[in-house]
Amino acid sequence: MPDFSFLLLHVKNHAASAKFYNDLLDIPILDQTSGFAMLPLRDGVMLGLWSGETIEPKSSGQTGASEIAFAVADAGAVETTHDDWKWRGLNIIQAPTKMSFGTTFVALDPDGHRLRVFAPAAA
Repeated sequence: MPDFSFLLLHVKNHAASAKFYNDLLDIPILDQTSGFAMLPLRDGVMLGLWSGETIEPKSSGQTGASEIAFAVADAGAVETTHDDWKWRGLNIIQAPTKMSFGTTFVALDPDGHRLRVFAPAAA
C-alpha cells in the first residue's frame, strides 16, 4: 500500500480555512498559494485545503461534505474539547453523546465539514 500522506478538503476560501485550522489545532500553515494551503497533522500526514474554484480536475462534489475524526483519551477530554470549541464559537451540531463506539461530539468547520471528537469505548 502506498503511504497515506494527504487529507485534502475542498473549501470555499482556502486562506480562511487555513487560519481556522491554524487557530483551532495550533498547527502552522506550511504553505499557502493561490487556491491552496497546507498544514501538518501527524506522522507526516498533511492537511491540504484546496479552493473549489481552482481544483483540477474540477470536482463534481460540494464543499463541506467530509468528516474528520479526532480521538482523545477519555470522555472528560471530549467534554473539555467541546467546551473549548463552543467557547471559540464553532457551530456544534451534536453535543457530547454516548454512542456505540464511545463518547463523541460534532462541530462544523467554516465549509460545513464535520469535525468529530471522540473517546473510544472501553473494550
